[in-house]
Amino acid sequence: MEIKEKESVVVRFSGDSGDGMQLAGNIFSTVSATVGNSISTFPDYPADIRAPQGSLTGVSGFQVHIGAEQVYTPGDLCDVLVAMNAAALKTQYRYAKPDAAIIIDTDSFGPKDLEKAQFQTEDYLGEMGIDPDRVIACPLTSMVKDCLADSGMDAKSVSKCRNMFALGLVCWLFDRDLNVAFNFLREKFAKKPEIAEANIKVIQAGYDYGHNTHSSVANVYRVETKNKVPGRYMDITGNKATAYGFIAAAEKAGLKLYLGSYPITPATDVLHELSKHKSLGVITVQCEDEIAGCASAVGASFAGALAVTSTSGPGICLKSEAMNLAVIMELPLVVLDVQRGGPATGLPTKSEQTDLLQALFGRNGESPMPVVAAASPTDCFEMAFAASKMALEHMTPVILMTDAYVANGSAAFKLPNLSEYPAINPPYVPEELKGSWTPYMRNAEGVRYWAVPGREGFEHILGGLEKDDKTGAISTNPENHDLMTRKRQAKIAAIPVPDLEVLGDKDDAELLIVGFGGTYGHLHAAMDELRAQGKKVALAHFRYINPLPANTADVLRRYPKVVVAEQNMGQLAGWLRMKVDGFVPQQYNEVKGQPFKVAELVAAFGPLLTSPKGEGQKS
Repeated sequence: MEIKEKESVVVRFSGDSGDGMQLAGNIFSTVSATVGNSISTFPDYPADIRAPQGSLTGVSGFQVHIGAEQVYTPGDLCDVLVAMNAAALKTQYRYAKPDAAIIIDTDSFGPKDLEKAQFQTEDYLGEMGIDPDRVIACPLTSMVKDCLADSGMDAKSVSKCRNMFALGLVCWLFDRDLNVAFNFLREKFAKKPEIAEANIKVIQAGYDYGHNTHSSVANVYRVETKNKVPGRYMDITGNKATAYGFIAAAEKAGLKLYLGSYPITPATDVLHELSKHKSLGVITVQCEDEIAGCASAVGASFAGALAVTSTSGPGICLKSEAMNLAVIMELPLVVLDVQRGGPATGLPTKSEQTDLLQALFGRNGESPMPVVAAASPTDCFEMAFAASKMALEHMTPVILMTDAYVANGSAAFKLPNLSEYPAINPPYVPEELKGSWTPYMRNAEGVRYWAVPGREGFEHILGGLEKDDKTGAISTNPENHDLMTRKRQAKIAAIPVPDLEVLGDKDDAELLIVGFGGTYGHLHAAMDELRAQGKKVALAHFRYINPLPANTADVLRRYPKVVVAEQNMGQLAGWLRMKVDGFVPQQYNEVKGQPFKVAELVAAFGPLLTSPKGEGQKS
């Protein structure tokens, strides 16, 4: 058997929401990350809690891109499509390349299955224009039943192992080491070893099926890692990386970590992950509603903890009053917003960037608040740490924005060395101020001193009413309110943030692509493609949005043409126009609940490199 080398490959697993496609995709990602491949994943969940089995709206997908070198996106289209039933083939085939190999379970393509998937004939391949020579059609369900005939498992439990057969077949296609998958399952089902061993048996059967049939549809490929960086790696989702970033910051600051939260898609996994780490001093409370989650975190902050509250866009609406309480009390708080499609319930399992203006302005009064955004699943760790450091050292609530794409997606994560991270030094009130200290006394940087309850001589009261700058007593004095408003604004504006980095042809680009948050990978890949075509293109991607980097205006004015690309109707572009005099960018806007497609970005940006300034916009 010949094994061919390949630079990268994209696999998409799809089936009913109960078919375990996310688990199969996660295991394949873990197997690939363990051998050092670069990976980028995209779990594509249905919005229905549990759609009828075999229905078009109930299809769940998981796409993973593995590469020998750095990959930035899950890929526009897949090289291999696994379709566990007729509905999956009907809805997911549009994500497959023209020459993609397609794995189907023929046992799930019966007359009733085809009817549910709205096929008009029994020739489903012909109806969709699919070449049968590209299809690996196997009676997957029947083979799983035969494989586990002596297991003693009931029929429903046996059926749940079907995803592992498909995984085994994909592992054969790409010459993966099954031992990593076996170890993953034994750890996941440590309390049910019989379930682990059944799944392991089925993975091996799927691998053996591919090996023994030597299907002519697909060759066996190996994606060999290049430029390996020594270290310990794991496959990590953005939500888990965010949780770890908060833990690391609390450890660095010498504080307990408190999370006050209310479950909401797609942020709930942060609550789940942090609740596992009580041994590290993490305290989690699942509150009765979003308001209570934020208000309890404000109380924890007053008591001296690193306080976090997590939610998505609808929860930010509800938390805004308690967030404002933290603004006027000048207490450290990190508000995690894992953005999803809106408005209202909208698209709860899909991804958008439509909360930016809410994060910047969605509170009553003049209530300045730092806003930062994570660019990738692994960057969620870095930005959770950075947001926590900013909140603790500048005594302010900070909004950390991720989105469903980076939160649920995963990448290979090199385990960090915490000793290499900067110290976190909260502005505790000095002991020498005992007797003269008042609640709004500030240090040289204009930051209010933090007096943790329990220190004798530093007893104090904070609250939502405006306070006198000197005494800390309630004040309605007009001049004092104006003064306090300006001090709160000046404190946020003075927070130091890294300069905006420009990638690509930074010295002579004709076009500067601008984005923020989770679109980084797609915009970077689009830039790389245009540069490969000989075009002069650069990328400036914002992770710090308020305050903006000091060099923002210089960067944005440096290039003949600038396009701001966002998964909203132009919120970052509007913010930049507000902050940079005379800046009038071109815009690329999509609100589809799906990640950008690199090919579409290239097609849209290409004309900007030859057209007169002002043409080529897309909204």
